[in-house]
Amino acid sequence: MYGLCEINREQVKQARLTANPGCYTTCSILTAYPLVKEGLIDPDTLIVDAKSGTSGAGRGAKLPNLFCEVNENIKAYGVSTHRHTPEIEEQLGYGAGRPVTINFTPHLVPMNRGILATEYASLRKIKQPDGTMAIPTQEQVQAVYEKYYGNEYFIRLLGPGGCPETKWVEGSNFVDIGFQIDKRTGRIIMMGAIDNLVKGAAGQAVQNMNLMFGLKEQEGLVLAPVFP
Repeated sequence: MYGLCEINREQVKQARLTANPGCYTTCSILTAYPLVKEGLIDPDTLIVDAKSGTSGAGRGAKLPNLFCEVNENIKAYGVSTHRHTPEIEEQLGYGAGRPVTINFTPHLVPMNRGILATEYASLRKIKQPDGTMAIPTQEQVQAVYEKYYGNEYFIRLLGPGGCPETKWVEGSNFVDIGFQIDKRTGRIIMMGAIDNLVKGAAGQAVQNMNLMFGLKEQEGLVLAPVFP
């Protein structure tokens, strides 16, 4: 079972084997999933621009990850070929009820930990209360996020215009999600932030373990914040 707890919670509880999602996939999928599931966006127009700290590549002494290579530098990698693209497409496809195709481009930024995913997609017109067809309003989009995540302990919805920051989730199992509609282009900009080492790795593994063993889902994950 694919262990994205906020989407597959009941299945994880019954699973004997659970695949723990990685950092890019966790952030990218959770940020867009409700709008894909409810048909508010065209998933085939989805562009995911994700930026990760250096710990996402592990601790191996690889030349591209050395301080002198990373410091004062930002670079894209795995452009159009990143191994997580099919995984994101697969899971969003389950939400859409059909295969989807996205663009995913990861970037390495000079910080220790954290992922910020900025995602762009065309909004679909929906029937409005007055009977007309128009793109969703900010309130309608927020209502969809609330429907899926409003009761989720580890997802914090920042609302329209809310822009998450990696510092806000550092050392935690939280996912911060915000969005903004661009009426001029008819597109939506969705933003998600996680700590790649916690919600994007070990924290989510603990969350899955808790579900599988019938423990309180937050057990071991309510942590003291990292500051500064």
